Amino acid sequence: MPHPSSSSANLDAAAKGVKLDRYASGSALLMRRATSAKIVSASSHLLFRATVLATLALVCLFAVHYPSLLSHSFRLSAAASSSSPTRPATRHRNLLGSSSAYGGAAWEREVRRSATPRRDGGMSVLVTGAAGFVGAHCALALRARGDGVLGLDNFNAYYDPALKRARQRLLASREVVVLSADINDAALLERLFAAVPFTHVLHLAAQAGVRYAMRAPQTYVASNVAGLVSVFEAAARHADPQPAIVWASSSSVYGLNTDAPFSEEHRTDRPASLYAATKKAGEAIAHAYNHIYGLSITGLRFFTVYGPWGRPDMAYFSFAQSIVAGKPITLFRAADGTEVRRDFTYIDDVVQGCLGALDTAGKSTGSKSGKKRGPAPLRVYNLGNTSPVPVTRMVGILEKLLGKKANKRVVTMPSNGDVPFTHANVSHAARDFGYHPTTSLDAGLRQFVQWFIQYYKIDPAKLPKGGRVSAGGSGKHAKKKSMGAMSASS
Repeated sequence: MPHPSSSSANLDAAAKGVKLDRYASGSALLMRRATSAKIVSASSHLLFRATVLATLALVCLFAVHYPSLLSHSFRLSAAASSSSPTRPATRHRNLLGSSSAYGGAAWEREVRRSATPRRDGGMSVLVTGAAGFVGAHCALALRARGDGVLGLDNFNAYYDPALKRARQRLLASREVVVLSADINDAALLERLFAAVPFTHVLHLAAQAGVRYAMRAPQTYVASNVAGLVSVFEAAARHADPQPAIVWASSSSVYGLNTDAPFSEEHRTDRPASLYAATKKAGEAIAHAYNHIYGLSITGLRFFTVYGPWGRPDMAYFSFAQSIVAGKPITLFRAADGTEVRRDFTYIDDVVQGCLGALDTAGKSTGSKSGKKRGPAPLRVYNLGNTSPVPVTRMVGILEKLLGKKANKRVVTMPSNGDVPFTHANVSHAARDFGYHPTTSLDAGLRQFVQWFIQYYKIDPAKLPKGGRVSAGGSGKHAKKKSMGAMSASS
């Protein structure tokens, strides 16, 4: 039998062995945890560094390429850029840089030649959006009466750039230069104001369309807000003397207003679309630049402008295309079942209003130093036809002119920003610069269809009986040499 002290010694030794094993196991566990922590820490540092590098790379890419958040409305198709008569194709410019390729003695001579008035006391006008629908008509009218005109347009692909290029060629045939560039190119605007003492700016460049704003909202902020600020900045801080500015607002600012006819005194704080909101923001921005810098600023609220050389995204234009092609058209009715009505305004009447606003704009009172001599004019006007017409009647007129029935599909108007009716009160414009629209929808659509058939080379003989449009038109427009009467291939 073993000695008691010997058994105790054995038990102590065993206990110590267990403790040593536990210590060794604990140490190993701690070492494993420490090693894991180091690995995790190292991985975290690597992940952090990779994230920082990726972020920096994205920022660099954003700065260089100006991604679609703001640049979609400025993209130029390669074909459109390469056909510019003023310069070879280049990358578009943007808000973040000053990469303008314009300059040089020959370029300045061409710019000055186009912007120099041909008559005593004539204006020198920078027209933005000059290859657009209203811009091209206004530029042509200004040149026809002897004013100096220089155009600027980015030829984006919101609708077919080929139509914009055709307008540019038409203006070039009248010795009006239209530069292919963005209004957000601050360096270019500064260079233009340094080269030419413009007396006026007719700012018509904008991202148009109510429904498209639901698909590409940032393009409206880039063009209608940032672009407007860019033009105001250049005119206020880099032009000497400061020009007077007339710019395109919109009847859309009336939004959910139900008082009719729409008056400049009515509420405009309830826009029904993002497009309308950007135009309302533009009116507030105009107030700020007028107050701070003494810019003379006039806003024009257009009401559904239509006519020759128009915009293919507009209902009357797309309906004509669909009727000729035998495709169905969609007509909207209001939620209460009533017909949608629009105050259709013919382009010649709108041009008369634009030129009247330019002629009566008054002078700016500021200077490049930032000081102003006193208050400058700040005005806003409706330019409409004063007689809302059901859209179904407009379709009926097109059917008669084209000699073909439309395949109609009537649906309830979706919540996309459109409003059920527009109706302009133009008494302020009539009082201040004699604005009096005179063109009926029948006469205006006849002029449009005549141009439409010619531009798209539709053989009038192949139109159904009753759909042939006489070359001379009717009424006062039969004798008037407007853009609608000019060759589409000019």
